[in-house]
Amino acid sequence: MGISGNRVLYIDGDSSLHVLKALASDTRLLILSLLSHNPMNISELAETMGLPHSTVNFNLNQLQEAGLISVQYEPGSRGSQKLCAKKYDEIILKLPGANVEAETDTVTVSMPIGNYRNFDIKPTCGLASESKIIGMFDDPRSFFEPDHVYAQILWFGEGFVEYAFPNNLPYGSVAHSLVLSMEICSEAPQYDPDWPSDITLWLNDIEVGTWTCPGDFGGTRGRLTPAWWLEDQTMYGLLKHWQVTEDGSFIDGEKLSGVSLVDLHLGSKNHIKVKIGVKDDARHKGGVNLFGRKFGNYEQDLVMRMAYRFPQDKPRVKVR
Repeated sequence: MGISGNRVLYIDGDSSLHVLKALASDTRLLILSLLSHNPMNISELAETMGLPHSTVNFNLNQLQEAGLISVQYEPGSRGSQKLCAKKYDEIILKLPGANVEAETDTVTVSMPIGNYRNFDIKPTCGLASESKIIGMFDDPRSFFEPDHVYAQILWFGEGFVEYAFPNNLPYGSVAHSLVLSMEICSEAPQYDPDWPSDITLWLNDIEVGTWTCPGDFGGTRGRLTPAWWLEDQTMYGLLKHWQVTEDGSFIDGEKLSGVSLVDLHLGSKNHIKVKIGVKDDARHKGGVNLFGRKFGNYEQDLVMRMAYRFPQDKPRVKVR
């Protein structure tokens, strides 16, 4: 609810498509305008707009399916009448893409898992939004589908996906910690909790380290996994935190490698490349499942947090 008391609808993801299509009509916009103050029935709307009942009824159905109006049936002089009311006064749309938040000494970027910029994968593979499969199962071409930006789960048996995070470090600052968190697991046919996979993270083309995921998890529905998702498929992953500091690279506090922030050359780049995958020579080539904030157990996308500081001014040398 907004401060003014207006009824606000927040939309994002592929669910926003239904709302935007419903609004792409002068007739439906006029109906919403007429319903701003009081509910009206079909006859009243048809008379006011000078349109046939069938035309008004069709457009009302479009608005109802998009969740923009409520409908009640009340007794009338000739049977029941369809009484319509507007449900919202304001709509706020979140566009696809990274969400950046700046705090004191910290920059946080949330990247939807479907917003990758590059990939090279082999089956098993696929993507799904919160409401449907995107493209075809086990067809890498599906990763080119325009709807891939709405993906809430993606999986592949071999290869990698790559993202470009904006580098929003303030000019003149120096990062002292970079943390990348994600919900992730292996990729087995259907699911298998005993299916290890050696998953590697690269930042700016530098290999940060490899973590062996124990399996691909299912059998119990994820807290956020939609009801339409089949019971015999992957349901959730593990929330992992990869960290790079001035002293090396870690995952959940356990050291992975000696790669440090200086190796990433953050100050000279306007974006940070994040590559997640399984190497061709990995011992356990068990694939990858990545989860978005509307799938699995954790309500988040790929999240990067960079903590920074400004170097102290160098002491001035007195000239004698």
